[in-house]
Formats: sequence, C-alpha cells, structure tokens
Amino acid sequence: MDSGLADFLQARRARLRPQDVGLLPGDRRRVPGLRREELAQLAGVSTSYYVRLEQGQSRNASPEVIDALARALLLDSDEHQHLRDLAGPGQRGPRVRRPPVEHASAGTLELLTALGDTPALVIGRASDLLAWNPMGHALFAGHLDFTAPLRPDRRPNLARQVFLDPHTRELYVSWAEKALALVATLRLRAGRYPDDPRLTGLIGELSTRSTEFATLWASNEVAACNGAVYRLRHPLVGSFTVLQQTLIPVGEWNQTLVVNTAHDEAARSALALLAHEVSSRR
Repeated sequence: MDSGLADFLQARRARLRPQDVGLLPGDRRRVPGLRREELAQLAGVSTSYYVRLEQGQSRNASPEVIDALARALLLDSDEHQHLRDLAGPGQRGPRVRRPPVEHASAGTLELLTALGDTPALVIGRASDLLAWNPMGHALFAGHLDFTAPLRPDRRPNLARQVFLDPHTRELYVSWAEKALALVATLRLRAGRYPDDPRLTGLIGELSTRSTEFATLWASNEVAACNGAVYRLRHPLVGSFTVLQQTLIPVGEWNQTLVVNTAHDEAARSALALLAHEVSSRR
C-alpha cells in the first residue's frame, strides 16, 4: 500500500469543484470535490485504474499517467513534482537509506561570513540548522548556544523550533503562516526522500507532540518556500518586517541558505540596532 500517494490524490481531488475543471455542478454531492470517475475521465484513464491508485494498490504509474493526473488536478509545479516523487521508484531519484551527517560546506560558511550584518541560516534536508552567522543567530535563536549547529547531536531543528519552542513561536507575528509554509516544504522533502530516517523520525515526533503540526500535515499541502515576507517580534529590537529568501548553495542540493533582508526603512533601523548589539557582545 502507498498511503502517501493515496492521501495526496484524495486531498487534491477533494479541493476541486466541478466548475473548476469545466464540469457542471450536477446533483447534490455527499462529499466535497470531484468524483473519482470524473477525475479519471479528465486524466484519460479508466476509473478502476484510478481507484487502485487512490487506494494505494497500484505502484509505478507511467510518467504519462502522472502528468495527466497533474493536469487534471490543476497542480502547480511543486505539487506536480511531489506527485512524481510519490508515484514510485521509477519516478523519484535514488533512495538514500542511511544519509551521511550533513555539514555546511567551506564555501557556504565563507558566504555566511561575507554576508556580514545580513542574518542568514543554513538549513539541511530535515530542517536541521547546520550553520548561522552571528546576526542569523541573534535574530532567530539568541536564546540558544551559538555553537550548537557545529555538533550534530545538539543541532537545533527549524521545525521543532517553530512548533515546540515558545521563543520561536513568539518571534513570528503570523505564526500560522510560517508553520504552514514549513510543513508544506517538509512534506515536499519527505516525498522526495521517503527513506530518510531523520525526516520520518522528525515527522513522527512532531505529529505526536504537536496537534497543530498533525493537523497541518494531514492537509497534504505542498510548496517550496523560495521567498516570503514575515513580520517579526524580536525581544531586543521590537517588531519589524523582513524578506526571507531561500537560495541553494552550489553543489548542495539538499541544503538551503535562508537570507533575511530588511523589507522597509523601519526594518533597516531594527537590524542595524541588532547588529550593534551583536557587535557589542562580541
């Protein structure tokens, strides 16, 4: 049984209305979304075959079928890739059962230093914080040990911080927005690396310890967080808005560099004040 593929197909079918895909609403429906036979017709496959896919009883659908389902479900590019990842070994990249311990490369660490007073973080495949510069640490986790990312057994984890750490929850004015973005990105990674024990262990832990995470995870939202504007509430310098941009370091496709820049003049002043505080402490 492939519950990941089944759950994703069911969730995406349920969010579509007949009129979204050019069908008449028809008679009263007992459940929201398209009927299975309607989606099968739109994708050009038999109803019985689609039912087997949605029940997790059929694996290794062809690329053509996956692409047809993506078009029928009106998936965006991130969701389409996630569907490919879930479809089976023939659609996803090589599986990694025992991935090595992640480290930020020397080049990425040099880039962190070069960013100076621009807060930046390096995040691993399972949302582990692999490195940060002094401003990144001061902005997001000043209450934690600055050297923690250097020791794999003590590394903070962004997902745990967002859902389980009260300091991080207080930092984001719109915490729910940040939480949803993080879960959507985490689900994208989980589909791409289904056998990564750190990912599966993290998801299981958070599902048990946070009802909010469990609810968001069940929604099957998928998105790559490439950039977002967040209002922060910092304990030292007050409230201000930053633009978070996610970059991929050269040669490190499983890692992301999250750079935070001022969104307006008030944010520039707040970050300058924080930089002065960091410099004084150092």
